[in-house]
Amino acid sequence: MAKTREMEDSMSRLNRIKPQTNFIFNIIFIFCAAICIIPVFFVFMISISSEESIRMNGYQFIPETFSLESYQFLFKEGEMILQALGVSVFVAVVGTIIGLALTSTMGYVLSRSSYKLNGFLSMVVFIPMIFNGGMIASYVVNTQMLHLKDTVWALILPLCVSSFNVVICRTFFKTNIPDSVIESAQIDGASQFKIFTRIALSLSKPMLATIALFLTFGYWNDWFQSSLYITNTKLFSLQALLDHVQRNIEMMAKNPAMGLTMQQYINNMPKEGARMAMAIIIIIPIACTYPFFQKYFISGLTVGAVKG
Repeated sequence: MAKTREMEDSMSRLNRIKPQTNFIFNIIFIFCAAICIIPVFFVFMISISSEESIRMNGYQFIPETFSLESYQFLFKEGEMILQALGVSVFVAVVGTIIGLALTSTMGYVLSRSSYKLNGFLSMVVFIPMIFNGGMIASYVVNTQMLHLKDTVWALILPLCVSSFNVVICRTFFKTNIPDSVIESAQIDGASQFKIFTRIALSLSKPMLATIALFLTFGYWNDWFQSSLYITNTKLFSLQALLDHVQRNIEMMAKNPAMGLTMQQYINNMPKEGARMAMAIIIIIPIACTYPFFQKYFISGLTVGAVKG
């Protein structure tokens, strides 16, 4: 008993952080947080700067003239923004649900050592993490074989399964759900589907929240799939719309052949501020969802970690 207590005290001393070390770590974390927060704050300040102030003084942390003209301009174009927002929300929600279903199912199957094709399929999942088929192969498959061009599924299916996410699921199921639990459930007459849905998934909330956040971030920030497969502007996501608006503003502003009224409209619109305001609008929804998943997300990231 005394020996056990002595070992616990020794481990406690080993894991204890000195005040000086703790102070250094706090400084490092504050610096890293500032690196993440300052660019967002800078973009926000540009979005509430007047276009005239930006033209005269460039980008500034504290604008010389404050203005909400960028947000007023976006509200005037509200139908376009709301349509893109609806596409982004639909793609993120549906894609995350499909991705979670496929990823967790694959991860669970590959975590069971009794599965005969475990080794072969694990290799099949692992290979794309090192080598992939390339953009041309995926484009041909999605457009010529699956006929996804100019459909909302072109924004969902190519991103719904990732080898990295499958490996995270496999590791979690293998380390947190022992074979003895599965065998006990089988002895009680439970099917594999019931074991997966009633036992495995109920014990996997941290991992599922982590994968869900990865998928949601990926879908919400994606513009590349739209540039490849979407030509119908009604199917543009917010990110694709931002890229489209930016390119078209530059094109229209440099086109002298446009009508006078349209040219005046382009010249008077808040070009830089509108881009930054749209970026803020894109950031807000995804930033608001993180606090609800933070506890599970942190737990999921520590899968396989060794406790002191």
